[in-house]
Amino acid sequence: MSARGMKAPGMAQTELPIVTLRADELPAYCPNPSMPVWNHHPRVFLELSGDRPVLCPYCGTRYRLAGTPDPQGGGGH
Repeated sequence: MSARGMKAPGMAQTELPIVTLRADELPAYCPNPSMPVWNHHPRVFLELSGDRPVLCPYCGTRYRLAGTPDPQGGGGH
């Protein structure tokens, strides 16, 4: 049986929500305080710049700075 194309249960089947941070909540880091303790990974600091969300390299949680366009829709400018 090949592992190719197999996914762990619950992986890559739903997108995680985007965490929107205000300027006064910087620096951005993951895991963030709202995540359950049992699901923590090593803390990484994320550089938020531009209008694209930044992905956590460990868990894939997406972060964006408030005031930037929401990539999940919500209209234009």
